[in-house]
Amino acid sequence: MADYKESRNYQELSALPTFLERYRYLRLGGAIGEETFGYDRYLNQVFYHSKEWKEVRNAVIVRDEGCDLGVPGQEIGGRIYIHHMNPITLKDIDGRTDYLLNPAYLICCSKRTHDAIHYGDESILFTGFPERKPNDTCPWK
Repeated sequence: MADYKESRNYQELSALPTFLERYRYLRLGGAIGEETFGYDRYLNQVFYHSKEWKEVRNAVIVRDEGCDLGVPGQEIGGRIYIHHMNPITLKDIDGRTDYLLNPAYLICCSKRTHDAIHYGDESILFTGFPERKPNDTCPWK
């Protein structure tokens, strides 16, 4: 997505009330093993260890209150990923473009949600706990 014709942003995302709507807004539909940075991946990793990234990452976590896709009540229990709503390129990293560090283009998500966004697999999303019924955990009933 080099020209960003369909730029995704936090303002539009936050107007969507449900987790599933937000996921579908962000879904990229890539494929596992699809190359993103190739031999230049080290530049991507240098960026993710930079002080400027860590500062913006923390600000996004605070803004989203650690919730998956910023949906209240969808707290992330494990590691929090910060997803670039618009896929970044080497040009973005080299030029420190607005898409790279502007919280308007970033959102909190869990690993499971991040993988579903990138690989388009809605079946791996956490959709909530099942409704409990009397004796549903009793093996002899």
